[in-house]
Amino acid sequence: MAKVIWEENATTLLLEYIENARIEFGNSTVKRWQKDRKTIEWRLEHYPVSFPLEELLQGRSILYRHCHLMHNRFKIIYYYNETEDIIHIVDIWDTKINPQTLVKRIR
Repeated sequence: MAKVIWEENATTLLLEYIENARIEFGNSTVKRWQKDRKTIEWRLEHYPVSFPLEELLQGRSILYRHCHLMHNRFKIIYYYNETEDIIHIVDIWDTKINPQTLVKRIR
C-alpha cells in the first residue's frame, strides 16, 4: 500500500478551498470535500497509477497524474514514486482558471 504525502502548497490550497466552501456553502459541502478527499486517498494508496496522466504536464521528467475532486471542479495533481511507494500530491487546480497559469505552478 502506497503512502500519500501532501506537499505544503497542496495542503495550503486544500485548506483554503475548504474554508471558502464553508463560508459560501456551509458545513455539508465541507463534509463532501472531506469524503471525496478520503475516497481519492484510499484509491491512491491501493491503486496509485489508476488515474490518468495529466495532458498539460506531459513531456516532463516526472509523470504527473490527476484526479477530479468535487464533481470535476478541481483537479488533484500528483506523481507516484514507485521505488519508494510514495504518492506526492503537489497541487490542486481550480478547473475554471486558465490552464497555462496552473501549469506554471508545477516546476
